Amino acid sequence: MMTLRRSEERGHADHGWLQSFHSFSFAEYHDPAHMGFGPLRVINDDVIAPGRGFGMHGHRDMEIVTYVLQGAIWHKDNQGNDARVVPGEVQRMSAGTGILHSEFNQDLHAHTHLLQIWIQPLQRGLRPGYEQKKFAETDKRGRLRVVASPDGRDGSVTIHADATLYAGLFDGAEQLDLPLDVARKTYVHLAQGTLNVNGEVLKAGDALKLEGENRLSLSHGQQAEVLVFDLGV
Repeated sequence: MMTLRRSEERGHADHGWLQSFHSFSFAEYHDPAHMGFGPLRVINDDVIAPGRGFGMHGHRDMEIVTYVLQGAIWHKDNQGNDARVVPGEVQRMSAGTGILHSEFNQDLHAHTHLLQIWIQPLQRGLRPGYEQKKFAETDKRGRLRVVASPDGRDGSVTIHADATLYAGLFDGAEQLDLPLDVARKTYVHLAQGTLNVNGEVLKAGDALKLEGENRLSLSHGQQAEVLVFDLGV
């Protein structure tokens, strides 16, 4: 079964300095039909104004992945991590028993565009942790590169969840066909551009849920950047 959800169907919050589109219920946006998908709980598509950001705030018992599409985000937390995250990098924060952090766009002239992803961990009460890695564009060109996984394979960041995240770049004649495990869920989020996914044409912000499907087909991309989640049930 495939379920298509268009970008404009997502929740939207206009905070002036922050434009946030919610793929799943979040904060004041509540939709019982979109509470999550397997362990995937949040995908917030955020555009942050120059010089603005999120002050120090807390999280618990969640694996949080930040994927920057444009600009940069400056992260600081009470575990001693102080880092700048830019396109091509993936940041993983394990909130565990509790973590405080802030996120700011320190550029006074340019917006920051990012995806913040929350995934429910397999176990509560983990020790808080942080990891950040860069992935070359060539490794994502015309293919899916694992960027987050339970075992940190192939140099990906390690998430303590039954989920694996892949990122890919597709343009022109680049295409990919992959077998899927029908016992698991697959979630495709198109971050940028347009892309044909299993016969459906997706544009930026669109998503496709796959359940009981045995293949994933990606083709006819136009400057497409796609995230694919392999998820437990």
